[in-house]
Amino acid sequence: MKAIFQTVNCPFCGYPSDICVEASDEDQDYVEDCSNCCNPMHIRVHKDDLQHRVQIFVDADDEQYY
Repeated sequence: MKAIFQTVNCPFCGYPSDICVEASDEDQDYVEDCSNCCNPMHIRVHKDDLQHRVQIFVDADDEQYY
């Protein structure tokens, strides 16, 4: 597995944070605290085998989907 380093912006304060994810065969879904405001960031990692890329989605942990 290859480690991927990505800079993402906190959905609460907008502060850029560096994260490191490993692209495994399965999707990942976890919560990591912002290093600036300490609010939880919901991070989802999806490996797209057809396009040969890894997608990283970041949103607030308390967002609701309809």
